[in-house]
Amino acid sequence: MISYKMNDGNSIPALGYGTFLMSSAEVAEHLPEAIAAGYRHIDTANAYFNEVAVGKAIRESGIPREEFFVTSKLFPQSYGADVIDSEIDATLERLGLDYLDLLLLHQPYGAYTEAWKGMERAKAAGKLRSIGLSNFNRAKMQQILDVADITPQVLQIEINPRNNQHAMKEWLAPKGVVFEGWYPLGHGDKALLQMPVFTELAEKYGKSTAQIILRWHVQEQNVVFPKTNNPAHMRDNLDIFDFELTDDEMARINAIPQQPYYKVPDEAPAFVLAHNDYSQQH
Repeated sequence: MISYKMNDGNSIPALGYGTFLMSSAEVAEHLPEAIAAGYRHIDTANAYFNEVAVGKAIRESGIPREEFFVTSKLFPQSYGADVIDSEIDATLERLGLDYLDLLLLHQPYGAYTEAWKGMERAKAAGKLRSIGLSNFNRAKMQQILDVADITPQVLQIEINPRNNQHAMKEWLAPKGVVFEGWYPLGHGDKALLQMPVFTELAEKYGKSTAQIILRWHVQEQNVVFPKTNNPAHMRDNLDIFDFELTDDEMARINAIPQQPYYKVPDEAPAFVLAHNDYSQQH
C-alpha cells in the first residue's frame, strides 16, 4: 500500500474500504473480510449508522489500533458551536476509539464554520489526528479557509475519469490538500468501464478495466474506497501496485469529456436536516 503525505505531516493510505450503505450486519460480515485482504484504511460516517459495528470489527481483528487509519464524518445537526465538542466525543464513543485518524464535515450545510473551529480544538487535544471536509464546493471551502487556523488536510468529493476535478485541485494545490474521491468507478456506469481506452489498457497490462481506473486514481494521487462486499473483488482492488500507466496513457484518460454524475445542491436537502439519533446502533 502506498500513502500520501498530508499538509499536517500525517500520512493517509491511498486505498481504503468504504462502508457507505452498509448495515451493521453487513459490516460485521464483510469488514473482517476486507481487513483479512489487507485493508487498513476504513471509512465510515455518523450518517451511515454503522460506526459501532465498524469499531467492533477493528477491535476484534486483533490488529493493533495504530495499524489502522479510521475516518468518520459529522452530519450538519452536529455542527453547532454548542454541540460540536460533545458530538465528536460521541463519535469516538460509538467507535470505541481514543482518537480518529481523520474526521470530516460530511455536508456543506448549517453551522459548518463553527464546526470547523470545534474540530480544530479536538485536533489540538489529540482526539483527531487530521481534519477535513466532504462535498464542499469552492465558495464554501473558501468560507472555511477564511476562518481556519488549521488548513483542511482532506477534501472528499466526486472524482472519477468523467469528473477529474483538475480545476479544484489546481486551486487548492498551494494548500497541500489531499483529495478523496467518491464514485471512483463512476456511478454504476458500465459504459465508462467499457470505454476503449480502458479495455485496451486492461488487455495491455493483464488487468480489469476497474483496476486500470483505480491505477489512474493512484497516479492522480486520489484516495479512493472502491465499494464491494465480494472478497475476490476486495483483493483485486488492492492488486494495482505492480504496474504503472505511462504519461501518454494518463493523458488519454484525462482527455475523457467531463460530465459529473451528481451535483451537490447549494441548499440542504430535507434528509440532511432531519434529526437522527446515532446512539440507536448496535
